Amino acid sequence: MQVLKFGGSSVAHSDSIKRICSLLKKKPKGKYVIVVSALSNITDQLIQCGYFASEKKNYYKDIVEKIEARHINIIKELFPITYQSHLISWIKKNINELESLCDGIYQVEELSKRSLDKIMSFGELSSSFLISEKLKQYGLDAICKDSRDLIITNSKFGCAQVDFVISNYRINKFFREKKSEYIVFPGFIGSTKNNETTTLGRGGSDYTASILAAAISANLLEIWTDVSGMMTANPKIVNQAFPIKEISYEEAMELSHFGAKVIYPPTIQPAMKKHIPIQIKNTFSPLDSGTLIYISKNISISQPVTGISGIKNMSLLTLEGSGMIGIPGYSKRLFEALSREKINVIFITQSSSEHSITTGVHDIDVNKSKKAIDKEFFREIQQKRVDPIIIEKNLCIIAVVGDNMKNLHGTSGKMFSSLGRNSINVRAIAQGSTEKNISAVIRKKDFKKALNTLHEAFFESPPKQINLFICGVGKVGSKLLEQVDQQQNYLLEELKLQVRVIGIANSKKMYFDYHGIDLFYWDKYLNENGNKMNGYSFMKEVCNFNLRNSLFVDNTASEEMAMIYDKFLKNGIGVITCNKIACSSSYNHYKKLKILSRHFKAPFLFETNVGASLPVISTLNDLINSGDKINKIEAVLSGSLNFIFNNFIGKKSFLEIVKEAHSKGFTEPDPRIDLSGLDVMRKILILARECGSPLELNDIYQKSFLPKDCCNSISIEDFYKNLYKYNNYFFRIRYEAEKNNKRLRFIARYENGGATVGLEHIDQYHPFFQLEGKDNMVLYNTYRYSEQPLIIKGAGAGAEVTASGVFSDIIKATK
Repeated sequence: MQVLKFGGSSVAHSDSIKRICSLLKKKPKGKYVIVVSALSNITDQLIQCGYFASEKKNYYKDIVEKIEARHINIIKELFPITYQSHLISWIKKNINELESLCDGIYQVEELSKRSLDKIMSFGELSSSFLISEKLKQYGLDAICKDSRDLIITNSKFGCAQVDFVISNYRINKFFREKKSEYIVFPGFIGSTKNNETTTLGRGGSDYTASILAAAISANLLEIWTDVSGMMTANPKIVNQAFPIKEISYEEAMELSHFGAKVIYPPTIQPAMKKHIPIQIKNTFSPLDSGTLIYISKNISISQPVTGISGIKNMSLLTLEGSGMIGIPGYSKRLFEALSREKINVIFITQSSSEHSITTGVHDIDVNKSKKAIDKEFFREIQQKRVDPIIIEKNLCIIAVVGDNMKNLHGTSGKMFSSLGRNSINVRAIAQGSTEKNISAVIRKKDFKKALNTLHEAFFESPPKQINLFICGVGKVGSKLLEQVDQQQNYLLEELKLQVRVIGIANSKKMYFDYHGIDLFYWDKYLNENGNKMNGYSFMKEVCNFNLRNSLFVDNTASEEMAMIYDKFLKNGIGVITCNKIACSSSYNHYKKLKILSRHFKAPFLFETNVGASLPVISTLNDLINSGDKINKIEAVLSGSLNFIFNNFIGKKSFLEIVKEAHSKGFTEPDPRIDLSGLDVMRKILILARECGSPLELNDIYQKSFLPKDCCNSISIEDFYKNLYKYNNYFFRIRYEAEKNNKRLRFIARYENGGATVGLEHIDQYHPFFQLEGKDNMVLYNTYRYSEQPLIIKGAGAGAEVTASGVFSDIIKATK
């Protein structure tokens, strides 16, 4: 004999009921018990009726009419006209009884749990009657039996406890006498010995099916729902979740206790006692294998975790005090106090010093819990042996479940390191002695992020999802978006990275798309659908998304953006930047960002601050990390200045060359930054700091080659006018170098803890002499490279190479 249970979504409308009947008709010949829920949303509407009536609101009459109309419409859709009249009469009779009950509640202005149970029973009673009648229409030997005649409970209305001795006796007696092949039962309901209607708790239809299956020793219990089995995580939160093919009773109970909604937690116990397999199937995809729950499953040595689940909206209560140490009975008194108030404890942990006990309860029970505990320990609190109860709200629990976790070491480490890498702070931890469950309490706002992070860690083979938020879509930013778009397939296939751009911004607008921006149309989305840009608002949006593996990419020269890097890092969001302002600001700020990066395990990469895409900073770090000592750094660090002085030949004016460099994207948006030497000062400062020197920008000695009028220009236009005005001055500088067969190079040096920058005449024997175009060159003179310096040379300016450097940092950050 088999027991099949169909949930509310499976009996939502007439087509669903036809699908059920067709499915049952195709079953092999045998005896079947069918348990059904109310039509979808009917139970919620019935509850509304009760509460509206108790509040003297006539809305309940409208809802009763809607419930009646819905059932009558289903009758008209399911049955021929000649068969409808007695069914409609039966429904109307039931609806009249419901309305009378609500009218009584309306008069007394009180809704007891007993009355609410009676009201809620109408949904299952109606659906089971209609389905049994439709099975008859399919030519099947079917009857409907009221569960209240067989399942006897206590008087705990709302979530009654079953008397299994009496219930099993009645169920077996009924099945010995009834020979019908298909027997339909309303789920969710039972009755007291005095024939008062009770309910078994929301989701109780599953429980009804399990009670019946255990009583008759069925060979299989099928739970038909709207998903293809228990999932590795909630698919509404984790898109990559997939059905679990097989799972043990204990694992299923753990997952259902921690929020897996597919099966009602008490359902498993009766079936487990009789070793009855439970098959979870999808009514809308009946060919899917679903999930099989049974006593023994095939254990995969390589997969310790079976599923991940969680409970939102919980709070922690901590009882602590020096008076608890070594004194027995505190735990007992704490849990008895909560038990007396019928408060469900969902999490427990205690320090080994016995100094504190922490329990987790649902948010709705917090105030009641506090009163109960304060009352129980009033004397100890007064005597200051115990502190007043500490309450922490806005929390949730995530649980990693698996029978095989005890056989494989490192599961806990993998769990907590994955959470840590994404800056998800763990407030409390509990692990059962059976090692089938590791639970962690975290902030409620991190719930979705945590589930996705853990699912990725335990279940997902690559690709790894990377979420980018890009600020600055000018020359560098637009090239970066182009490169990301072009490399999508390569990154996916070769590096197993799924890179999504979630947010973009320019100086005026910002635009976000949770599912990823189509990079072919990014400028259209930004211009047409973007909101007003503000650096702080952009940062808040990024943090509110709270996505795992998030990176903020700054392609601007904005001080506003540079000064909020710390906010990103504190939220576990990596920062990739070609903006030199942050790392060349005060030394304390630079150190703070480095410390935050380490503390919150958020990457902070700025290779393009010096030398665009050249590996200048990474090479320096490799030298230092491997134990080498930096003696001296000599560098041409301005691709724009090198381009300008290499092309300042013939009859071209200095102004013309500067404008050409600006138009090609070799200079900063404001070319005064390059020509003043400020850009080079920032770069050598960053290298000095990476060497461990606490230099400030004003510690760097600079010999400017610009006339004072140029240095004091109040605008770019005014600057260009002054360059034109001093054209002969610049020609004289060039002439002096050419006369001595030397070349002009703007050089930065770091040696003995000090740094200098300035324009110099370089002779033909120096490596800088042959430096062409916009190339940069860095000479590292170190303990190991003392005879010949380590040389890094290449293009040091340009939107495309800078973008490629930023892109390279993004890929490094994913590792």
